[in-house]
Amino acid sequence: MSNCNIGIIGGGAAGMAAAVFAARAGGNVTLIERNEKLGKKVYITGKGRCNMTNVAAGQEFLMNVPRNPRFLYSALDFFDNQSLIDFIESQGVPTKVERGGRVFPESDHASDVTRAFERELRRLSVKLMFDARVTGVEFDDDKQLWRVSVPGGNMEFKALIVCMGGASYPSTGSDGFGARLMEKLGLAVEPLRPALVPIETAETWPGELTGISLKNVNLRLGEGKKPAFSEQGEMLFTHFGISGPLALSASSYMSAQPAGSKLFIDLKPALSVDALVLRLEREIEAAGRRQLKSMLEALMPRAMAPVMAELSGLNPLIPAYQLNKKQLRELAEFLKAVPLTVKGTRGFAEAIITRGGLSVKEVNPSTLMIKKLPGLFAAGEMLDVDALTGGFNLQIAFSTGALAGQCAAEWVQEQG
Repeated sequence: MSNCNIGIIGGGAAGMAAAVFAARAGGNVTLIERNEKLGKKVYITGKGRCNMTNVAAGQEFLMNVPRNPRFLYSALDFFDNQSLIDFIESQGVPTKVERGGRVFPESDHASDVTRAFERELRRLSVKLMFDARVTGVEFDDDKQLWRVSVPGGNMEFKALIVCMGGASYPSTGSDGFGARLMEKLGLAVEPLRPALVPIETAETWPGELTGISLKNVNLRLGEGKKPAFSEQGEMLFTHFGISGPLALSASSYMSAQPAGSKLFIDLKPALSVDALVLRLEREIEAAGRRQLKSMLEALMPRAMAPVMAELSGLNPLIPAYQLNKKQLRELAEFLKAVPLTVKGTRGFAEAIITRGGLSVKEVNPSTLMIKKLPGLFAAGEMLDVDALTGGFNLQIAFSTGALAGQCAAEWVQEQG
């Protein structure tokens, strides 16, 4: 199939998977990467360890995809998490499963995952172009080919797969150019926003607790019985607000204009208000004549105690035994719902992923070909699909890339 000429723009997770599957399906594949190596963003995922996927399957996986999960049915069916694990291990890279179903290479080196793909690409004789920044894409009606402009000239392909990422971690080459390219081609693009990103708060007291990490707390976004987000886990106070897994996940459920949204931290999610009142009574009894802030140190990190006491409306320096029943209940209710007001989120430089991108309405989910532009496919973070932390986003990139690669090769063969 030497005439099966397929171009892929972007050598990240989606682009590498697309190239492998297009080549395996008989494609003559050229992979164009703007950086000096493949998978530059993959190298920094999971703090350099590469949280490549998650063992959650089927609906459990999709529950971790807040945006357009149904669009992924075909891609995940074609190349799921077990398929990815099998592929990586077939390349001589053992994997392991950690807390929360997160899958890593046993070596804890992200480079092993990237090298596994690169080995297969070279075995399949995929042409790799590095330091090649694409400046434009257009369709040549006369030749019925896709033309890609790169420094030094143009390249032409029967099919083109665009895997140019979003706008998060711009140092890795993700600068939103792919979205702008899609707009130039007349396609609908949802506005790009940082996602899985730390949250800035209107209150300044988190800054007093910078560096303090909380475990086994609940973070809730929104008021009422049906919050937009509510989850138990870990979070971190910072000079601007909050970060850590809970804050990052909550950011993915925020509206486009999150300022003014309410967050609530439940410091003791395992206890009801009544049970927490009883716990406080026991702590007061044990505290003797100690101050309130000293008594609260049994329930939280030491530096938090005076801050929480003051925020609850109580004097941190009063002897704890002086609290009456009404004050005790109010304190318990406060510790179960410490309020914060969202000011905004941090920028793309601190965001793990990008929300927004090419509208899924423009793309056939069964093939990932653009509906009104035959021969043009899209995969990965360029698509308006995003998930929570835990390996889900990388799996989406690998799955959509694999399906796009397979379908692009099949489409070219059908064209003859």
